[in-house]
Amino acid sequence: MSIRYLNSNTLHFTAMIALAVIVFGGHAQAAGVTVSNGWIRKLPANLPAAGYFELHNGGDKAVSLTGANSPACGMLMLHQSKDIGGMEHMSDVASVDVAAGKTVTFAPGGYHLMCMHPGPALQIGAKVPVTLNFRGGTKVVADFAVRNAGGK
Repeated sequence: MSIRYLNSNTLHFTAMIALAVIVFGGHAQAAGVTVSNGWIRKLPANLPAAGYFELHNGGDKAVSLTGANSPACGMLMLHQSKDIGGMEHMSDVASVDVAAGKTVTFAPGGYHLMCMHPGPALQIGAKVPVTLNFRGGTKVVADFAVRNAGGK
């Protein structure tokens, strides 16, 4: 059907649908979440590796990180380390909430990613993609530098 046969109501409706797709579809993709300073600490002998980064929520609503994955890891999990009575304890975390306008730092001794079964792509000096998964289906992909046990 050519455009000359469409009436003005049809054109307005089509324009409104296109605008809704751009505004709402784009908003879900660009949720205001940014990842910076991502790196993975590779340990010798294929021991589990840990991932660290800063997660900033520049949006106007809280977001919830619910998981992560990377082709460089057989399994990538959210973990948290805590000092309890002078003893370091590490546990799985189901999600990490980031309030609007706030940053959560994933660092040694706190929240981190635990890379179980590191793959051959996890080589010191390389960069590997990490996908962060958020409640609602939003995903953010960032490259993480692979560093040695000393963080260099």
